[in-house]
Amino acid sequence: MTVSADSVRHTPLWDRHLALNATMADFGGWSMPMEYTGTVAEHRAVRESVGMFDVSHMGTVLIFGSGALEAVNAVLTNDLERISDGQAQYTMLCAENGGVIDDLIAYRFDENNLMLIPNATNSDAVVAELKRALTDTEVNVLDARDDHAIIAVQGPHSAPTLHAIGIELPEKYMAFARSTWNGSPVMVCRTGYTGEHGYEIVLPASGAPQLWDALSGAGAIPAGLGARDTLRTEMGYPLHGHELNAQITPVQAGLGFAVGWAKGTFHGREALTSERESGPARKLRGLIAAGRGIPRAQMSVVDGSGDSIGRVTSGTFSPTLSTGIALALIDADIADGAQVAVDVRGRHVDFTVTKPPFVESHVRD
Repeated sequence: MTVSADSVRHTPLWDRHLALNATMADFGGWSMPMEYTGTVAEHRAVRESVGMFDVSHMGTVLIFGSGALEAVNAVLTNDLERISDGQAQYTMLCAENGGVIDDLIAYRFDENNLMLIPNATNSDAVVAELKRALTDTEVNVLDARDDHAIIAVQGPHSAPTLHAIGIELPEKYMAFARSTWNGSPVMVCRTGYTGEHGYEIVLPASGAPQLWDALSGAGAIPAGLGARDTLRTEMGYPLHGHELNAQITPVQAGLGFAVGWAKGTFHGREALTSERESGPARKLRGLIAAGRGIPRAQMSVVDGSGDSIGRVTSGTFSPTLSTGIALALIDADIADGAQVAVDVRGRHVDFTVTKPPFVESHVRD
């Protein structure tokens, strides 16, 4: 990783993005490709064939030492005892009030060794909180982001594409395999953020350009963060800062499956248990347009009387459905199928409340 004179950070693939004339933008302090040939075309490449994303801005946190798994399990929401060595798990780091500091993926090597992949903008906060929480243990927390790169390969043709360049793949969803490729150690995880069968490859930063070139030669289409956002929104996947933040809890966001309710302890347990028992005042729901209009984050959601019942957290045009879709935090008593409206720049556009995903998931195919 490098830092430019204007303090915007670059991933190891930055030169590749410039060579492809990608539209670059500052994303959480990183210069990242938003699109190469167009968000819709890149979105469709992932849904129909195979796309590849540079997600090296994501954090890479190594946790090691005697009792690392037990110590981390007392902090994160999900239960690491639910998975075995060689498997990954979606989980969250919460504050004591139940708000989400970050959602992340935990990789279990063994009882003394783990790896966490937090969101790019929250990586420093996750490292700091874990170091604080584990101060009195023998567990070490190492921020290794600058040493690693992450390339996501997503789409129905992702497996044959990776096989074509000689990469060993895990068979099951949320499992990972470690091997070598072109002389570099690689960890291939059957995970992703698109709703398609796909993989995320973690490797030393120095090996990323060669892997990117090999994937391109095998037919993977470069895709930017614009397509990554439309793909995840179609699946109803949360994005921290939108569907999750310090004021939005896993209970409100419908992510109770990522909470180990039977565990004796995790950060935010008391607040989350109380909210779960009493029921949240608001819930994250899907909205699909009945008329013309593209919803955007922070737009107001209103009922038939024009009274506000919540707000959009993420909104976009769905390339798959060719209509506007949104995720929104709205009053908990609003039922699926209800008709609501979104205030799109002063014009009320009709939407139907629904349960995401908006399109079929293929992650387990």
